[in-house]
Amino acid sequence: MRTNWIAAILKYGPVILLAFLSFSPSALSQEVSVALLRPNAMEPAPMAPTPMVSTFQPATLPEAPSQHRFWDGENSLLFAASAAFSAADFVVTRDNLRAGGQELNPVTRVFSGTTTGLAINFAGETVGVVGLSYVFHKTGHHKLERAVSMLNIGSSAGAVAFDLVHR
Repeated sequence: MRTNWIAAILKYGPVILLAFLSFSPSALSQEVSVALLRPNAMEPAPMAPTPMVSTFQPATLPEAPSQHRFWDGENSLLFAASAAFSAADFVVTRDNLRAGGQELNPVTRVFSGTTTGLAINFAGETVGVVGLSYVFHKTGHHKLERAVSMLNIGSSAGAVAFDLVHR
């Protein structure tokens, strides 16, 4: 009778893992800190008396650059370009699928059965770009906020160019 060696390993796996971890060098190298044994050694040294006490003025910090609004001119232009390239990608992909081609993107392939599904995919892509840009804007990552739109524009433009070349 053959035994299933994987089942045997899984049966004793937790015991083997515990034994391996308990004898590993990192577990054996843990030592108690000497500073924990002598807490009085952690006290600050007494200060020597100074002949004259001086006062100081706190430094003023430079003002932070003003934060831009989310719907400023640059973001509006990027979102419009992203939506335009997504619409162009939708049109070219739909025409390519009607002519007997196939969708190469595995995510879009799920929605490529109908025109409505394909339109929902590309509209969701555009909404996702705006949403992710907003998250980056709110967390202070303003370069990433704009990079998301630029990446989407580039990928949609590449897909449109690829579909037009391979008609």
